[in-house]
Amino acid sequence: MPSFSVRCLFLWANRASDRPAKLYEERITLWQAANIDEAIQLAESEAADYASDGDKYLGLAQAYALYDEVQSQGVEVFSLLRESDLGPDAYLRLFFNTGTERTQ
Repeated sequence: MPSFSVRCLFLWANRASDRPAKLYEERITLWQAANIDEAIQLAESEAADYASDGDKYLGLAQAYALYDEVQSQGVEVFSLLRESDLGPDAYLRLFFNTGTERTQ
């Protein structure tokens, strides 16, 4: 079955009162699926479970078809946390949805 990586974005609930900035996470997971749309659906379902206790999945999922097959589902292969004073829409526009991406 084809393999895909899917990047999802999260906004974490403010866990420390001495840190006023918002905390965002970019997270990449691996999936086996019949096609890229199914891989995104699997990743978004997992993202809803991953974000809990006031944390929020921001609804951005970007997928890439891998050349090599992966044998596991939902394995996290990358995570980046970034603090920012930007709200979710401005954060996504600045870092992930600038209008210059080649998405197809």
